[in-house]
Amino acid sequence: MEKRTGKASGSGDPRVRLEAVADAFEAGDFEGALGQVEGLLSDAPELPEALHYRAAALTELGRLEEAGRAFGLALKAAPEDLEILLGAADCLVCRAGEDREAVEEGLELCARGKRLAQREQDVEMLYEFLLLEGMGLNQMGECEQALVSLDAALGHMPRSVDARLERGIALFELCRFDDARGAFEAVLKDMPDEPWAHHYLGLMAERRGDEKEAKKRFARAQALVPEEFPPPVALGEAEFDRAVEDAVKALPQHAKQYLDNVTIAVEDIPSDEDLLGQDPPLSPSILGVFRGTPVGERSVTSAYDHLTASIVLYQKNLERFAKTREELIEQIGITVMHEVGHLMGLDEDDLWQRGLD
Repeated sequence: MEKRTGKASGSGDPRVRLEAVADAFEAGDFEGALGQVEGLLSDAPELPEALHYRAAALTELGRLEEAGRAFGLALKAAPEDLEILLGAADCLVCRAGEDREAVEEGLELCARGKRLAQREQDVEMLYEFLLLEGMGLNQMGECEQALVSLDAALGHMPRSVDARLERGIALFELCRFDDARGAFEAVLKDMPDEPWAHHYLGLMAERRGDEKEAKKRFARAQALVPEEFPPPVALGEAEFDRAVEDAVKALPQHAKQYLDNVTIAVEDIPSDEDLLGQDPPLSPSILGVFRGTPVGERSVTSAYDHLTASIVLYQKNLERFAKTREELIEQIGITVMHEVGHLMGLDEDDLWQRGLD
């Protein structure tokens, strides 16, 4: 967050103490900043800048539930402070992982922030909210709308690497692979060590069957940020198949009854046919897919509906998704249950509510 300054009148002046908080925060001493700002808030409990620093420090420390409440207090004290709004939205969109409700709440704050930034003619903050909105929409799978936000962000900051990178991700998710490849290559011209650009170029090389290029790109991304790109958890073909068989055996009995005449297969990655068979297309990073007509939608008069349905798991995507062997085995089970859910006629919202998204 931006360091704020103010006129000091002595060691007890809140502004002097706020400077000390800012110094600790900017030095990366988030525990120290938190301790100091909590002392300050005991004397000035409604000071917006202090409330903001407390929320930001909690966010950096990974104490996200507390951070969310802290941002709520900060916004109550200063509901139209653009920096506080941006910090709260960033906490929800970028730090909350797979929490869809948190991302939706963050997008609502982005919309509010955009309106205020436009009213105040603050182009820099408008860009920030548009970028964050694009990121959130990508996370929600609303990639066409994400492109609208990201193009608007680039209208204000045309050379923004962050916006161009996020735009490339949206294009990739929409299966516009040639456009995405051009976008990531353009990013690397300005920032050769951008790890996510290398990673996505590796994914597209893999789809083209260029294993040498894919291996080079994946290795580069891993060398740049090993914590983000650990080596995939690889299982041999027989071991992976056994894990799938075990997942099927572990299904509840009411789900197993739907598997008569359903084939279960394993492929490396999804084909273009699988991805482009829906509108909008499926994400190239999907872990599995159900092919066929759900049981409740089948017609006795349709020959197509009586063709063998199938569930396919994508081994490379699953292995990249997991961080440990145990997590991979668990995710294989979740993916099998997810696709059986589609066979049973459940949609993505139904599956999300059941924790199977």
